[in-house]
Amino acid sequence: MAPLPTVNLLGMSLARVGEDGLLDHMFSEIAAGRGGWLITANLDFLRRHAKDPAMRELYKSADLTVADGMPLVWATGMLGDPLPERVAGSALIYRFADYAARDGRTLYLLGGDPGAGEAAADVLCQRAPGLCIAGHSAPRFSVFPSETELADTMATLEAAKPDLLLVGLGSPKQERVIHALRARFPSMWMVGVGISFSFVAGHVQRAPAWMRKSGLEWFHRFAQEPRRLARRYFLENLPFAAELFARVLWTRARG
Repeated sequence: MAPLPTVNLLGMSLARVGEDGLLDHMFSEIAAGRGGWLITANLDFLRRHAKDPAMRELYKSADLTVADGMPLVWATGMLGDPLPERVAGSALIYRFADYAARDGRTLYLLGGDPGAGEAAADVLCQRAPGLCIAGHSAPRFSVFPSETELADTMATLEAAKPDLLLVGLGSPKQERVIHALRARFPSMWMVGVGISFSFVAGHVQRAPAWMRKSGLEWFHRFAQEPRRLARRYFLENLPFAAELFARVLWTRARG
């Protein structure tokens, strides 16, 4: 297929595509025997991309990046090159199940909290009759996964041969795992989905729709895990959001 059009935001290339177009693209590629790596980037991803050269190189290894964060959608709109919509990984997981059941494709759920992957697989199979879950597992990986840690997962995936691998390890660990697996499985699509298995399983409550649309989903997550997320949201992401929009306004003012 022709490559999807992109928008540049602080050097990050974001696909100008909505959920339906993205899914059509991915499952057409699967049908053609071509795999890929999809990143659903929120403000935290953009901050790392802008501030950390090592993370920038890691993210650039992905085949597609979409905007999973309203600040990214707003910023591209202010620059006059708007993205059509937010494409959230926590919503895509349900759509992956629908498309996979429709096309006879298989999913594998890797990672997540204990029991979350198994429970999420049950929920997805109930939602999408005929869906085939090729397997689920929750191995432990270091921040920088070692070859020893990856060996069992590679053997498991060789046996399961899923069409789509969903990796719920949190960022940037899940991106490092995917990067290590990608060359071994060129016909498999891989997507980091963060905490989404726990959302699907009902172990963690997702923010109401109005908070997701208004860009306040982060606050709902903070309220659930304030100690773990306080630094990320208040000391890192909020100052970066201010910097992002200041740069956007400066760019607009300069034409």
